[in-house]
Amino acid sequence: MTTTRRNRIWRHAISDDADVRRTYPIDALEHIEQLIEDGEATHTGEVCVAIEPALPVGRVWRRVPPLERALEVFGLLRVWDTEDNNGVLIYLLLADRRFEIVADRGIHRHVGNEGWAAIARQMEQIFAERRYLDAVEHGVRAITALLAQHFPGDARDPDQLPNRPVLLT
Repeated sequence: MTTTRRNRIWRHAISDDADVRRTYPIDALEHIEQLIEDGEATHTGEVCVAIEPALPVGRVWRRVPPLERALEVFGLLRVWDTEDNNGVLIYLLLADRRFEIVADRGIHRHVGNEGWAAIARQMEQIFAERRYLDAVEHGVRAITALLAQHFPGDARDPDQLPNRPVLLT
C-alpha cells in the first residue's frame, strides 16, 4: 500500500463531525446561508453547499474519489430537481480537502467542466491557506455570478432548495 493511500485512509478514519464544527462553526454556516439567499435574489438558479467530514474507510479503501461522492450527494439532495435545471452543488470532502462542483445540465451547458473545475481549484487554494469560510464564500459568489449571467431573476423567484449548508454526518 502506498504512503499516499495509507495517509488518505488515516485522514478519513480520524475525521469526524467535530472537524466540521471547528472548520465551519455556526456563525460561518449562517454567513454561507445568507450569501446563498442574497445571491439567489439575483437569479433563478439554486446553490447548495454540502460538507462531509470523511468517507467510510471501506469507500476510501476502494478508492472512491470525491467527485463520485459529490455526484451521489447531488442526487440525494435533489439539486437536479429545479425547474430550469440550474441547480449547483458545492461539495467539500473535508478529509481530502477537496471541493467538487456538480451542476445540472441547464447551467452546465453554459459553463462546462473546465469552468467548474477552475472555481473548485481556486476554492482549494484558499482553503489551503486556512481561510475556510473565504473558500466557500468565493465559490458561492463565483457561481452566483454565473447563474445571474445565464439565468437572471429576482427575489420573487421561489426558493426550491434550502439555503443552509448541509452537513453530511
